[in-house]
Amino acid sequence: MSLSGPLKVTDENDLSEALPLIYILTFATSNPRLINCTITYHSPEDGNNAFGPGAGCGIFTRSGASGFLLPLSSVADSFSVACIAWLHVGQLVVTQRDEYYLLVIAHLAHFVFYSEIANGNEQVKADAIRIGRYANGEFPTESREFAKRIFYTVFMGSENSSQETRMRAKKLADEIGSWHLDVSIDTVVSAFLSLFQTLTGKRPRYKVDGGSNVENLGLQNIQARIRMVLAFMLASLLPWVHNKQGFYLVLGSSNVDEGLRGYLTKYDCSSADINPIGSISKQDLRTFLRWAATHLGYSSLAEIEAAPPTAELEPIRSNYSQLDEVDMGMTYEELSVYGRLRKIFHCGPVSMFKNLCYRWGARLTPSEVAEKVKHFFKYYSINRHKMTVLTPSYHAESYSPEDNRFDLRQFLYNARWPYQFRKIDELVKELDGEKVPFSESSDHEKMGTTSDGGGGMGVIAAGSGNPKAGH
Repeated sequence: MSLSGPLKVTDENDLSEALPLIYILTFATSNPRLINCTITYHSPEDGNNAFGPGAGCGIFTRSGASGFLLPLSSVADSFSVACIAWLHVGQLVVTQRDEYYLLVIAHLAHFVFYSEIANGNEQVKADAIRIGRYANGEFPTESREFAKRIFYTVFMGSENSSQETRMRAKKLADEIGSWHLDVSIDTVVSAFLSLFQTLTGKRPRYKVDGGSNVENLGLQNIQARIRMVLAFMLASLLPWVHNKQGFYLVLGSSNVDEGLRGYLTKYDCSSADINPIGSISKQDLRTFLRWAATHLGYSSLAEIEAAPPTAELEPIRSNYSQLDEVDMGMTYEELSVYGRLRKIFHCGPVSMFKNLCYRWGARLTPSEVAEKVKHFFKYYSINRHKMTVLTPSYHAESYSPEDNRFDLRQFLYNARWPYQFRKIDELVKELDGEKVPFSESSDHEKMGTTSDGGGGMGVIAAGSGNPKAGH
């Protein structure tokens, strides 16, 4: 039966033969045309982190919210690029280093909003009039004035916050034109501790004041969770305060590397309605800060980017200042490597150890590599449960650990990894003391079926000169 003409069924016998047939549209292949085009690869260096999240502006109008609220604590790690998508509708409350990234995005959002109005986009103009609550035929004519109506920043500091961080937050808010609040959470923290002391007869102390690790962590978590509660309270009541209808969406500000390591408090400011930077790496966020400082003219961003990442949840002493990378026991650069090997190349502890022996063999001994791999997997597995409640985020990194959409796996692990760590120890005994690259993988390993059952990308691929491989 020919495929070139119309299908004709004359009786039931022909019907059974006709059903499996597929028409081939021969015109689609008879005269192929090649189109020359240039592929452009974007990177954080050219500021494109700001424009990806911008595609999410629709969440503002679809949710019916009247603003955004982003809780800022005391760090200034990644800015406001993530708000570009969400500032379409809201007010922003800012605190924390990662939120500065959001601040910049927020600025870009309302700037693009204003530009679209200037270009005659009636739909954007109508949205702006509604969001900014303009009346009597008024509409946004100046970006800073528009930002003042829809963009709120709130610094949630404590006795552990440095004056420098507080001033940077205010300076950047002034540069952007946001409505800024400076809040101290110390009285709320003190009330919780007094209640705890009444119940138990004990009062926890920070480690620098002689407390245990348990006390130290508990005191940090109290501050973090208070900020989350305060953020949602402001999100629900600020519209009422300003005689507006509706509510604000709370913005989260934890990045992909903190999620991978579990370096966040469950139900702190990582818990929100949406997180614009939840799948963006710390390295890329800092690169974007540098870009924004230069191209947007915000001098405060250069200071923010240069400051060491810190949560500022512990007291600052002359001989002690809390630093993220010291707390984690690994650098953000290392976390990016671990994340790509684990997710993109399906490495378990053993195959990751082999790959990193090849990658880092010139500067680290096998035993040093083993300790780093064990340390990462220990805390990755201990904190994996936090991924089940991560706030929905703009998806950027291929190694996002977010459990609900991009990295579906169990959340309870044996954090001791007895078989895998024992296997690593056996390999270390064979290799320790030799600062040389690990030998080439077998064909079996290159196919991704490594001895730990977790797959892998093969030793050669791990040594690729492209640090963004699989980005």
